[in-house]
Amino acid sequence: MSTKRDFYEILGVSKTATSEEIKKAYRKVAIQFHPDKNPGNKEAEEKFKEAAEAYEVLSDTEKRAHYDRYGHARPGSQYGGHHMNMEDIFSQFGDIFGGGGGSPFDSFFGGGNTRGGKRQRKGSNLRIKLKLTLEEIANGVEKKLKVHRLTRAEGVTFKTCPTCQGSGQIRKVVNTMLGQMVSATTCSSCDGSGQIVDKRPPGVDSSGLVSKEEVLSVKIPAGVSDGMQLSMSGKGNDAPGGGIPGDLLILIEEQEDKQLKRDGNNLIYDLYISFIDAALGTSVEVPSVGGRVKIKIEPGTQSGKVLRLRGKGLKDLNGYETGDQLIYVNVWTPKKLTPEERAKLESLKSSPNFEPNPDANEKGFFERMKEFFN
Repeated sequence: MSTKRDFYEILGVSKTATSEEIKKAYRKVAIQFHPDKNPGNKEAEEKFKEAAEAYEVLSDTEKRAHYDRYGHARPGSQYGGHHMNMEDIFSQFGDIFGGGGGSPFDSFFGGGNTRGGKRQRKGSNLRIKLKLTLEEIANGVEKKLKVHRLTRAEGVTFKTCPTCQGSGQIRKVVNTMLGQMVSATTCSSCDGSGQIVDKRPPGVDSSGLVSKEEVLSVKIPAGVSDGMQLSMSGKGNDAPGGGIPGDLLILIEEQEDKQLKRDGNNLIYDLYISFIDAALGTSVEVPSVGGRVKIKIEPGTQSGKVLRLRGKGLKDLNGYETGDQLIYVNVWTPKKLTPEERAKLESLKSSPNFEPNPDANEKGFFERMKEFFN
């Protein structure tokens, strides 16, 4: 059983907190548990990583929405553990603290950058929508996806960034009454990589990337739902000048089934039968995932009765259980009758079995109905 803490609890904010409040809370927690402030303290380092993971999710609108809906148990997510390495976290600091990706204390107080000044760049993410049938969702499926990715082109040469001289940072020294204050910001010319494109072949953009179509194979687990987002790490765009590729984000779109409706892991089917079949009983076939299933309608079945086919629903995404198929019985009443049919029904109208009395003896009614339709 997962023991992960709630992300909102980690940052000390409410679930209605604004983006600015989340950012402010993360700054506070990150500074409190930063490794430079707590050297050798493993507990502080874990809390530092925990806070970074919480901020990485809650600062992103889509990730936050899916976390609010599914919590930590979401497919393709990083919510199950600390998957962010320290380089990712310190790269994140460049956006939060305005520095070059090292320690926030470096940019505040002019200290040495213990992790190197160059920022490891990450390519942009790609987003695609994938439509799935109910059958595919029930069983899981492997799909071939065509994506256009920006990849590093051959024949591209790079040179040292003249703006930051290859450091990836622009440092400014300001004299104050308390002494010199040093601030560091990411170089806007090279985006912190320390190098820019020198020569590039035709068709290659200014970042040294070229668009190529690729066919990717992705396995969709059984039990996904509409609006869920899966992630393929490293299958997004390449980073200009080297670095970490972005991710491919796959948004699930569930196609509406003509016969079966989904209710969580259960499937709903509306079955319409005549009042004759409801009274006498019958056997009918109903659609289900994997094929049609024959079910028995007991004599005297009332409209609104729910029949349950256990295990004929959808698998839970975590594999713990399988839902059921619920069959809602609707007794259909004819709108038009021939004079002969009306006369026969009128002859039965006086029977006490036609009264809505559950304690009435039904045997006589069944016999009358058999004679009526013979």
